[in-house]
Amino acid sequence: MTRDDNNNRADDLASNLAGQGIDTLLVQFTDLLGVAKGKLVPLHQLPTVLASGAGFAGPSIAGTGLGRNGPRSEYYARGDLATLSALPWLPNMARIVGSGFVDGEPFEGCPRQILSRQVQRLAERGLQLQIGIEPEFFLLKRDLGSNGQPKWSPFDDGDRLAKPSYDLKSLPRQLGFLQALRSALETAGLTVLQIDHEDAWGQYEVNFEHDEVRASCDHLMLFKLAAQHLAEARGAIFSMMAKPFADQPGSGLHFHVSLWEQDRAGRATHCVFDPKAMGQREGAGTSPIDPAGHLSTLGQAFIAGVLDHCAALCALAAPTVNSYKRLVVGESLSGTSWAPAYVAQGPNNRTCVIRTLPGRFEWRLPDASANPYLAAAALIAAGLDGIDRQLAPPPATTDDLFTQSLAQILARGIPLLPQSLSEACDALAADEVVSGALGPVAASQFLALKRDEALAYARHVSSWELERYGAWF
Repeated sequence: MTRDDNNNRADDLASNLAGQGIDTLLVQFTDLLGVAKGKLVPLHQLPTVLASGAGFAGPSIAGTGLGRNGPRSEYYARGDLATLSALPWLPNMARIVGSGFVDGEPFEGCPRQILSRQVQRLAERGLQLQIGIEPEFFLLKRDLGSNGQPKWSPFDDGDRLAKPSYDLKSLPRQLGFLQALRSALETAGLTVLQIDHEDAWGQYEVNFEHDEVRASCDHLMLFKLAAQHLAEARGAIFSMMAKPFADQPGSGLHFHVSLWEQDRAGRATHCVFDPKAMGQREGAGTSPIDPAGHLSTLGQAFIAGVLDHCAALCALAAPTVNSYKRLVVGESLSGTSWAPAYVAQGPNNRTCVIRTLPGRFEWRLPDASANPYLAAAALIAAGLDGIDRQLAPPPATTDDLFTQSLAQILARGIPLLPQSLSEACDALAADEVVSGALGPVAASQFLALKRDEALAYARHVSSWELERYGAWF
């Protein structure tokens, strides 16, 4: 598309939005920690947003490492016209997603630019990654407990079933919020597939249709903006914290991943993870690696790369100290956690970090606090490394790993995921493929922020410690 074509399309879209009563742009970008940021810009400034971007003070954005003076102190979020859409929950407003530019060049530390670099690597091979992201979340409230300290609890006081998965008693009580969320997302261009009550009190999941990887990450940030606003309007707190309650399961952010060949126009043509599409015999029951015949040889190599880099990926897919209360080895306080801590793969096996399915796999490591752009970029880098090195994954795991003791797991040679943020950061620092995908700016900034977080947590004195030790000795 030429610059004139792009300008004409922008004029047409702006005119259409103005006809709907929209007069303001929400120019949104995502910082290194995965938090949506942005500013409001009049709609008539759309050409400027597309050409140079909305400007921000660089050092005020977490994880940029930008200075306070000079041309590299200014951060510009340059709008992607393909993301322009009305926001039905914010009257007279439309969102456009921006990628970071500094001093006129793509900013190497912008999460969306980091993902774009990996998307370009795929495009150079005639490939396109598609993902379907499954966000789980809590609706919470915060009151004062009997001790005068803040107490967090599920927003719905009646949501207390021993097994709340798919509960049709509590789900209708939040129907107003859930239906408003669905309507908002669909009006903004997403296709909602299903909504359910998850396995913890006050926990829900919304699934929307898979898409090209960068578009899917943009969709997730749109989902978060909508859910936060609609929950707050009802007096609730929308939370994508990995594990708010010790005795309840945590929230995942599972990625359903498939790799496609694309034509010169960027359209996906056929799935290269599908053995049939690749002209390969299915071989169900004959391969210890893929007994169900789910994946092509290329798909198996991609998975092998992901498994090989799992420890470093963990820092990005489980990026908070709280994340490691979800990724527990052995029995958790919440019983079945659905969060695998074992570096294994298996057909339709939810106890493995990778669950293989026909023509795709589910990456079950990420939790709801992950920055989707960073997690997806690192996933691509790891998978391509597996393809380039022609790696083979370990034999498929077909039994329930949650029933195995730690000694049994180790005896089988199944590695464990890192069990703390510090351990995951060490793995990221040592992994040239994953840290290289981030680039030196983002890698150093991310590690510094996360190591500070881990240190602050380690030195914090909690109420649990005071209750247990305060008058013990």
